[in-house]
Amino acid sequence: MKIIPLTEGNFAVSKIKEFTSLEKAEDVSYLSMAIQPFLIITKNDYILLDAGLGLNISEVPMIYKCLEKENISAAQITKVLLSHLHKDHIDGIGQIKNGKLASNFPNAKIYLQERELEYALTQNENPSFNLEIVEKLRELQNLILLADNSGKITDEITYQVSGGHTPFHQVFWITEDNKTAFYGADDLPQRSYLKFHIAYKSDFDGKKASFLRQKWEQNAKEENWTVLLYHDMKTPLLEF
Repeated sequence: MKIIPLTEGNFAVSKIKEFTSLEKAEDVSYLSMAIQPFLIITKNDYILLDAGLGLNISEVPMIYKCLEKENISAAQITKVLLSHLHKDHIDGIGQIKNGKLASNFPNAKIYLQERELEYALTQNENPSFNLEIVEKLRELQNLILLADNSGKITDEITYQVSGGHTPFHQVFWITEDNKTAFYGADDLPQRSYLKFHIAYKSDFDGKKASFLRQKWEQNAKEENWTVLLYHDMKTPLLEF
């Protein structure tokens, strides 16, 4: 198993969920964070964990640029695992062309929790969601909606609805050759979340997320997980 952080950059985030590169931001008083999907290469798959912010560089998706740095093309991605539908995790999934959503990963199966989609479609006034993208997700021919609270996508990939950050947020484990990578997405986005056992107001259920983090940390220590931190600006991979 090979784990590659695909860092799109570090951003200042305003209260209305506007993302500005830290290099250009005038106000960083609210939040600052990395945006970094992860690529995991196994014997059977090229797995992308979340899809990034959806920015373009000279009309080329930034996620493509991140993959190209690793000599990998978007066409090689076989699976995309989506934790939840906040725009900084989902907007890189595709581009709207002629009123339709075209997948950035045409050869991949895209896995999403169906109840997360149904919830997101009700969030018309929530700036965390890009409803233009969310409303068109069902157009994707390669979209697979998950209905269960937990299960296996393949023998290597396990998912679980964790809730916490959003009502139907899900987390993933990828295991190969006795090595386990754990992706807690926004239930465990930064290393500091393990240091301070806080119920964050930004979470749908902060107490549940805090409880789960403590549980996962104990499991990680016992089972030697590699924990993937989507928003950590210094430590994308945490080894236990």
